[in-house]
Amino acid sequence: MSTIILLAASFPAELKDRITGIAGNGPRCRVAGPFDPPTGAALSPGDAAAVRVLVTMGTLRTDAEVMARLPSLGLICCYGTGYEGVDLEEARKRGIMVTHSPAANAPAVADHAMALLLAAGRRIALADRFVRDGLWSGHSAARMPLVRGLTGRRIGVFGFGAIGRRIAARAAAFEAEVAYHNRSRKPDVPYAFHDTLESLADWADVLMIAARADAGNRHRVGREVMKALGPDGIVVNIARGSIVDQEALIDLLRSGELGGAGLDVFEHEPAVPDALRAIPHAVLTPHIGGGTHEAHEAMQGLVAANVAAFLAGAPVVTPVPEMA
Repeated sequence: MSTIILLAASFPAELKDRITGIAGNGPRCRVAGPFDPPTGAALSPGDAAAVRVLVTMGTLRTDAEVMARLPSLGLICCYGTGYEGVDLEEARKRGIMVTHSPAANAPAVADHAMALLLAAGRRIALADRFVRDGLWSGHSAARMPLVRGLTGRRIGVFGFGAIGRRIAARAAAFEAEVAYHNRSRKPDVPYAFHDTLESLADWADVLMIAARADAGNRHRVGREVMKALGPDGIVVNIARGSIVDQEALIDLLRSGELGGAGLDVFEHEPAVPDALRAIPHAVLTPHIGGGTHEAHEAMQGLVAANVAAFLAGAPVVTPVPEMA
């Protein structure tokens, strides 16, 4: 029987070329997909039984139904750091290894988090429109309403993994005060630790969300957490849309109880509510935090290394923490 590496999404051509190169080195091994719907529903029973590797993304559903459809599956390889869509318990039961690409895109995502904070805090999109609409005239210093700068601002980071750490370092370079909340205290960092998210929000006036999404933190950033930031407060989310109560965020932005938001992720991507798109002091981007050449090169390298190791019978390079 041949071995199939199944692609569950339209990945960059460079990644497919790398995986095809790996498959070409093995006996009767080939790459298939992507299909619509993804994860093998369009495969013949014979081909479905030949799938040993599934290359997917953390946002895609990889549950018991998918795994049952691919009875020979041995590796689920997630492109990117997230893997919330994978049923890890089911994977363990079936002896399926799960890998991801930790820290590969962390610098890029941290950069984007700071870009969103600056854009939301300094009202960059509104200022751009102000100029383009011909509203800049005269020599008055008060061209637009004044805003708060980052120097001395209290920036709280929720989630202190590879991305959260880099956000904190970048925020500190802007002479902001930085503190964080995480599942555990990190002994090797100079920032204050808050043992609850509520405590961090009470202290902060900016909340940077960098936590890993899972079933336990859906809507963890809710109305009261965001309201605690105050009318000048800003929420930046570069993690997953499910972590934020999106309806509460919209209500608080509309009422002026929250000052602004910078969002790269949304609760039901790619759908973004009209109500959110209509709020001028929310800066919205289409999940491009990791969208740099360097980040994708690093993620592709880890995916290729994990696939090659698995096919060679060697230990994978970056198993998810639950399977390390």
